[in-house]
Amino acid sequence: MKKEYIAWGVALLCFVILMLITPSIPQSQDYHDFADQRQFLGIPNALNVISNFPFLVVGLVGLILCYHGNYFKLSLQGELWGWTCFFVGVAAVAFGSAYYHLEPNDSRLVWDRLPMTIAFTSIVAIFIIERVDERKGSVSIIPLVLAGVVSILYWRFFDDLRPYGLVQFVPCIAIPVMAVLLPPMYTHSTYWLWAAAFYLIAKVEEAADKPIYGWTHHIVSGHTIKHLFAAMVPVFLTLMLAKRSIETNRQSLLQIWKVSWTKVKTNDIETESLTCSYSDVPVEDER
Repeated sequence: MKKEYIAWGVALLCFVILMLITPSIPQSQDYHDFADQRQFLGIPNALNVISNFPFLVVGLVGLILCYHGNYFKLSLQGELWGWTCFFVGVAAVAFGSAYYHLEPNDSRLVWDRLPMTIAFTSIVAIFIIERVDERKGSVSIIPLVLAGVVSILYWRFFDDLRPYGLVQFVPCIAIPVMAVLLPPMYTHSTYWLWAAAFYLIAKVEEAADKPIYGWTHHIVSGHTIKHLFAAMVPVFLTLMLAKRSIETNRQSLLQIWKVSWTKVKTNDIETESLTCSYSDVPVEDER
């Protein structure tokens, strides 16, 4: 318990120091200037609005499977709460992001970022439940979600993105690292890495919104594709929940990769050590 308090104290101290030594990061108004602003069927910025629909589908499917006959076999109560928060956040992204893209501005951007933050923070709590401690992870759900909400309010009232940036990007680093280093409670742990990879690609596409719009000859923008790739994150996690089972031999992915690499090297050495010997065969003189 003492070590936990020390760890939280160090984390809080690092956050305070970061806030003191770094300049504030205001929200750039250029962010709202998306490449594709075409209107279809009376819907402004139509493709950026419509491309959020997959979030609603995946979020609702995930919620139904969480509670319908316990299809995901969530054996821990904290897991059920955590995944519920996650899928609620995912489904809400469809509404929040669509509302924002109808008329992009700072006030509407709050409703775009709020459900995403709920999904991010609940995922961190789920990881703590699965790989560190069930009780600590369950207790951390509400504080982590509240921290995410506070980071958005701080940005909105003080026009400073630093806390929100930490809430968004720390899980992007921590979750893949934890997925590799910490032994999982369940199988199919590599799905976490696939989800992280698709999210990373989505962020690249978001940054390349206008170049992609040009490369595709104004067919589709980077931001629209970003929505589709980001929606693959909950798709992979839903597949993971559906396929996984209790891991009887708990090994981290790093340990599994080390064993696999050792076997590969051993096989290579054995293959190289094989030699072929040829014996002299007498040749009969045919006369």
